[in-house]
Amino acid sequence: MGSCFSVKIKAESPLHNGMLACCFRVSSTCGQKIGNDLSCSNSKISSVSVPSTPRTEGEILQSSNLKSFTFNNLKTATRNFRPDSVLGEGGFGCVFKGWIDEHSFTAAKPGTGIVIAVKRLNQEGLQGHKEWLAEINYLGQLYHPNLVKLIGYCLEDDQRLLVYEFMPRGSLENHLFRNLGTGASYIQPLSWNYRMKIALGAAKGLAFLHSDEAKVIYRDFKTSNILLDSKFNAKLSDFGLAKDGPTGEKSHVSTRVMGTYGYAAPEYMATGHLTTKSDVYSFGVVLLEMISGKRVMDNNRPPGEQNLVEWAKRYLTSKRKVLHVFDARIEGQYSFGIALKVANLAIQCLSVEPRFRPNMDKVVRILEQLQDSNDIGGSQNGISPSSTSNSSNGPKHHSQPCNSSVNEASNEKAASSPGPSAPHLQT
Repeated sequence: MGSCFSVKIKAESPLHNGMLACCFRVSSTCGQKIGNDLSCSNSKISSVSVPSTPRTEGEILQSSNLKSFTFNNLKTATRNFRPDSVLGEGGFGCVFKGWIDEHSFTAAKPGTGIVIAVKRLNQEGLQGHKEWLAEINYLGQLYHPNLVKLIGYCLEDDQRLLVYEFMPRGSLENHLFRNLGTGASYIQPLSWNYRMKIALGAAKGLAFLHSDEAKVIYRDFKTSNILLDSKFNAKLSDFGLAKDGPTGEKSHVSTRVMGTYGYAAPEYMATGHLTTKSDVYSFGVVLLEMISGKRVMDNNRPPGEQNLVEWAKRYLTSKRKVLHVFDARIEGQYSFGIALKVANLAIQCLSVEPRFRPNMDKVVRILEQLQDSNDIGGSQNGISPSSTSNSSNGPKHHSQPCNSSVNEASNEKAASSPGPSAPHLQT
């Protein structure tokens, strides 16, 4: 396994060390994980009913509709967790590519059966175990086209693994920011139309979570947690920090502050009060990253520009200056009218006052209207399915891979499942 398990999770720490962030470790210039002990106490997208959330480990495992895998089965499926099967790594351990038979779910030869992504938990991580359970708790019950599919799990002695569907296009983070690093092979930037398609899909996923049907607050919405299938359909992944929404007359859930710097809503950071509007703020941050092509936090940018939200707000409300925020790499792919509408949506989602933010159902409606609008304009220049067929050279996370040979692996390596996250900081 080599360096895949070199990053330790401190058992006493409440910080989120990687079970959540979807197979990519975020660079030090991006959002940092946060954790602060403050503990106290309708979408039309899906018709699936969700049973009440169980609380004990036994209830979680018994109530989930997931396949229970043996460790030896997954060991064989991933070719003994070979370094060249690594898709990503983080504080929890590594994510590996594997193959299973579509009928028996037993290990299959590479290139046959179903491609899977196997997340193997660092055996020393207590917090990781909690998030492993949370992942099973939610993805074992929630089903939606814009949520990544959790196929099963392994709980055997001290081994804890999760088995996901394989996402061929990797993460939105990878497509937006991969060319920004040094030494990265150039790929065409993600086109405007694909960015809007992904934004709509991710919004639908959040809207479903917030619906009366699910009543879940995601709590860690960011580009690395948005995975893409072969047709660039967006799926939310990594539910290790998800929380049940408020019940009865309660307006919020009071909890420890956890998430990623730059994405967490200001009122949640200040009070620990978590609502669905906290997710809406995070969506606004991601939408801003998508239209600008810039990371939310980047210390390599000039002073005054390192925090994307603070920098962009001065331009987004000005018709004369709004295009300063937009990604120059895809200039001409959208009309000025559409740019104004998307900028206005971002501003609404990023409102300091939660009550001024739209709910996710409204966000979905706005994005659907924009997608259907004849005003979209612009060319189709930029990344497309044909132009990206060979764009995934190497793992889709930003840190060094678990083994140097991964950099020389096939283009399938960029595809993945939920995995590593940004480093954690405690406030």
